Amino acid sequence: MGKLVLAAKVTHVPTMLLSEMEGSLKGLRKAAIEGHAEIGRRAIAAGADTAIVLDTHWLVNAGYHINANKHFKGTFTSHEFPQFIRDLDYEFEGNPALGDLIAEKANAKGVSTLSHQIDSLDLEYGTIVPMRFMMRDLEKKMKVVSVGAMCTVHSHEASRKLGEAIMEAIEASDSNVALIASGSLSHKIWPNDIYAQNNGTMTISSEFNRQVDLRVLELWQKGDFDTFLKMLPDYAEYCDGEGDMHDTVMLFGALGWDKYKGRGEVITEYFPSSGTGQTNVLFSLPQ
Repeated sequence: MGKLVLAAKVTHVPTMLLSEMEGSLKGLRKAAIEGHAEIGRRAIAAGADTAIVLDTHWLVNAGYHINANKHFKGTFTSHEFPQFIRDLDYEFEGNPALGDLIAEKANAKGVSTLSHQIDSLDLEYGTIVPMRFMMRDLEKKMKVVSVGAMCTVHSHEASRKLGEAIMEAIEASDSNVALIASGSLSHKIWPNDIYAQNNGTMTISSEFNRQVDLRVLELWQKGDFDTFLKMLPDYAEYCDGEGDMHDTVMLFGALGWDKYKGRGEVITEYFPSSGTGQTNVLFSLPQ
């Protein structure tokens, strides 16, 4: 019987990669990188053998989709930010059985979901970036399953059910899983014509969004998830949640939604990036 052993909401900003290169941004995202490394260490210490990543950079327009290939290997350049992520090599083992099981459980709930094993189906950087930094220094590596979470025509209710299906699949499997919601908090990127004049790479585009982000982190740390879940639809809409925050909806669906009684632990303090609000947070699980 499998088990969820770690749950997290994490950043995947491309500047994490630039932070390790010579140049004006060197060291800028050290805290975020260290946060990923800490989450990776805790996942392995908790016994995780697989990471399921809810990827808000994988855009899906119909149904839900799971990249459950047995092996991932490639060289990635971002279509969105080729100046930030280019020629990035990656290689991870996959867990096809778990991906297929998630789809089976989701379809049983009436949530149309496909699990794919296609060698030419690349991973997106919402999966590649956190997996790179979480596992880079670990002797033991986790397998990877990626779930598309930039959902354009999907309801939060369906994504909540998909989260439930993910938990059911984990418990019916032989895998110990780290569930990673990969996406920002607020996500209003600076308009292109004023990006540079506002030092866009290192600032927030909306003080309102920053204040709501900070309130959300406060609610998570206090364990007030009833209030958070009530505000989540408006938060996603009015603060431009990345991928309409379907990654977060899936995560809390897996955690039990309004029955979840844990607390959030901020691993990386809140920081702005290109107008957006970012952090790394772990959610406590029952012993």
